[in-house]
Amino acid sequence: MVTREVTGVPPVVIPPIVVLDEIDSTNAEARRRAEAGEVGPLWLLGLRQTAGRGRRGRAWETGEGNLAATLLFRTDKPPAEAAQVSFVAALAVADMLAEYAPASLISLKWPNDPMLAGLKVSGILIESGAAPQGGLWIAVGVGVNLRHKPVESERPATSVAAHRESPPPHPTEAVEVLARAFERWSRSWTALGFPVIADAWTARAHGLGEACVARLGAETVEGIAEGLDGDGALRLRLPDGRVRRITAGDVFFGAA
Repeated sequence: MVTREVTGVPPVVIPPIVVLDEIDSTNAEARRRAEAGEVGPLWLLGLRQTAGRGRRGRAWETGEGNLAATLLFRTDKPPAEAAQVSFVAALAVADMLAEYAPASLISLKWPNDPMLAGLKVSGILIESGAAPQGGLWIAVGVGVNLRHKPVESERPATSVAAHRESPPPHPTEAVEVLARAFERWSRSWTALGFPVIADAWTARAHGLGEACVARLGAETVEGIAEGLDGDGALRLRLPDGRVRRITAGDVFFGAA
């Protein structure tokens, strides 16, 4: 394990980090390990990912020098509460980005898209299943465009390298920063509950108070994004004044 001192509080101890030179998908590897009985917590870092996946089954392009990592752990939280980990992960990615790019450029778009200068720079994929020991195994997959943005992308994208003069960090460095940030936010979540996470997420939110389009499978809904409900759902104010809770889907603000 890697231990780091944090002034005024106990040291933050991050889980082991397993570095894989090549893997199909760090989330797929986490699933295989979980179904074989491994409970973690541990981080899986793929230096080369050949079959990365994003939300809704989309392909995720992982260029050389970019971050592809998954945290595997087990929890006794019920599924609805465990799903809040996506907001914990988004805050951790935001903190990691702030180590390497101007904090003023960093924002978070619902449900879990970290943005840099208003462009997509990262993706988070949460997967889970029944753990053989009871409870749930959770895989928190994180992809970050450190060195390159995707060659093909359905949304405007960027990279950390595009916003700094010096070279971006190597994935083995960035994953340690990410893991420390995740542990800090996870502690807060455990000790203080989701409200502290929701407040921190809202402080960095992209597009609140703006018109947006939510694509919910076959349905498209337009309205004003007002903020998070207590469970992480997005509150969307419809043109007729009603509030629609968005619990899953893709939300678009202008060109973002």
